[in-house]
Order: sequence, then C-alpha cells, then structure tokens
Amino acid sequence: MKIGILCYPTYGGSGVVATELGLELANRGHVVHFISYSKPMRLNVGFSDNLFFHKVEMASYPLFDFPLYSIALASRIVEVAKFNGLDLVHAHYAIPHATSAYLAREIINDEVLKKKKNGNNIKIITTLHGTDITLTGLEISFLPTLKFSIQKSDGVTAVSEFLKIKTQSQFEIQKDIRVIPNFINLNIYKKLDNKETQCFKDRICRKNEKIIVHTSNFRPLKRVEDVIRVFKLVRDKVPSKLLLIGDGPDRSNCEYLAKDLGVDSDVIFYGEQESFIELLSIADLFILPSQSESFGLSALEAMACGVPVISSNAGGLPELNLHGETGYIAEIGDVNKMADYAVKLLTDPNIYRIFSENALERATNLFSSEKIIPQYEKYYEEVLSK
Repeated sequence: MKIGILCYPTYGGSGVVATELGLELANRGHVVHFISYSKPMRLNVGFSDNLFFHKVEMASYPLFDFPLYSIALASRIVEVAKFNGLDLVHAHYAIPHATSAYLAREIINDEVLKKKKNGNNIKIITTLHGTDITLTGLEISFLPTLKFSIQKSDGVTAVSEFLKIKTQSQFEIQKDIRVIPNFINLNIYKKLDNKETQCFKDRICRKNEKIIVHTSNFRPLKRVEDVIRVFKLVRDKVPSKLLLIGDGPDRSNCEYLAKDLGVDSDVIFYGEQESFIELLSIADLFILPSQSESFGLSALEAMACGVPVISSNAGGLPELNLHGETGYIAEIGDVNKMADYAVKLLTDPNIYRIFSENALERATNLFSSEKIIPQYEKYYEEVLSK
C-alpha cells in the first residue's frame, strides 16, 4: 500500500507512535510518505527506497497574523497524493490533521470530477490519541470542526477503550471506532545489561540506592511535581535517585520544588532525549501520576524493559498497567499512596521480581509491534475495500 502519514514531529506520544508505525510499515514493504512541518523526531534512519518525508512550507504574508498551517498541509497532501498515487492518508491527532486530510480529499475529488476520469479514491483514517479529544477538542472554537472531521473520515481508531468511549459519548459520534493500542518495538526497547550500562549506573548512584524514572513533556496534565513529592516520601525510607526525562512549561517549577523539598541533590533533570533505553535499563521503578492519559506510551516503554509502574488511574492507564500485577494504581494526586506502593516494591525483592516479569510479559504478549502492526494493516485493507 501507498500510505501518507500526517503527524506532529515533536516529542509527544502521537508523533512518536505515528513515526514508529510508519517505520514498521516501511519495513514490511509498504511505501510510506510522512507529511509535516518538520522531520519527525524519530525519523532518523538510514536510506530507504520506500520511506519519504515531505515538508509543509508556509508562505509569509503581512495580511496573515498567524501561519495558515491547516491550509498549507491540505495543499501538500494534494501534491503528494497526486504525484505518488497514495491509497490512503493516516491522520494522527485529529486537530488539524483530519480536517486537512478531508479538505485535500475534496480537492482531489473535485479535480477528478472536472476532468471526467477515474481518479484515485483516496481514503482517510484518523487515529485519536488523547488530548485531541479530552482537551483541545473541548474548545468551543474547535468542537464543530473536530466532530465533522471524525465523521467524514473513512476509518477511525483510538489508542484505548477509554478513549473510544469518551469520544463516542462526548461528541455523540455515530461511527464505529476501532481500538488499536499503542505498541513497542521489542528489538529496540529491551533491557540492556552490559558493562556500559553498569558503569553508567555506578556514576549515577551508590550500590544501595534505587533508581526511579519519569518521562513526559512536563505539562500540567502530567503532574510532574507529584513525581517529586512521591520521590521525597520514598527517599525518606529508601535510598534512591530520581531521573526526570523531558522538558516543558513545568520544568522550572519542578526544579524549584526539588530544591524546596531538599531532594535536589538526588534529582537529575536530563531534558529531552531522543532515546532513553539506557536510563530505563538501570531503572527500578517508573512513576506516571498523570491527570489525563489515554494510553501511557512511556509506561509501556518502561514495562518492555521489565520496570514495574506506579501510575494514577487516569484514562486508559488501567488498561495497560494492571494493579497488583505489573505495578500499582492510585487515585490522581494521592502521592502518599503512590509512595507507599513504591516503598513496598522497592523493599520486597520477591514481589519486585514477579512484577518485573509480569510487566515484560504483558508488554511482549499484548503490545509488541509484531502484534499491533498487522491490526493496522488489516484495518487499512478493510477501509480500502469499502
């Protein structure tokens, strides 16, 4: 198949999943065209004759106060579709990608009609990732357009059952939504146990210290300050270090909080990292206390490295992290309970070993790319056959 992928090229989960999906599809022989305003962060691969990137260029004109990205994206989709014979466009994150894809399809169909010839009946699939529904989609200025774009898509997927139900009830969507969860490439995300990682661990902490990890975009919904509060309670009972991966608007607040709580000497801010498998490989525990989380890709990445997860009960997290099996789940904001669970895991080697094995097994059996990519291929074929 010839597939166009629309995504944000940034650090967030939707862009990561879209890029990883495109890479996996290309590896399976499909022709994949990424279309975005810059090259996706994880699209740093060698030459491939079936993998392409098309940059969306935006004209600057004094009349426009803001860049007209949605229109520029639609025009670029039209060009890529016409010159490369795309079968379908897969829009990741509904705003504005699904809208731009719809506009592009209408332009293509109009040109075909005027020329009175058989055209390429391009299909649109929209994948909902979370905040496009639970946050930005609720903005009154976006809501009608968002609902229309979802309804006009030929196929719609959601990354969790929670998000599917939320979309159908919140927007009164009368359309089937296929749940296809996020996935992990186990050839990449696996625990590294070698001299390099051991030396790295020895530089970070003393032998009796545990390592706790959190990664996110440091936005209010991620509640990164809760991670630091949990760590303070844990460190009072268990010698430990906290590794924070990512960046965003809440980073400064977190740095000040760590200092105010007197734990700044044991908290390391790594900023944005393209790859952090080395950090997960030396981690003992992963904490994700989000206010809203439709899936929890970062938690899955930790689980694939055999790291148990302490998470909130937000959104789709309970579908991934099983309470009492792969980790523990607490109410949003309950830092005391999260800390208690963390101490329990870090001080009981038997329970920890079981949870670690369960986390890896669940990631392998349910969320590996080998399990999920065929689901996308099958769904593409279903949509194209309609």
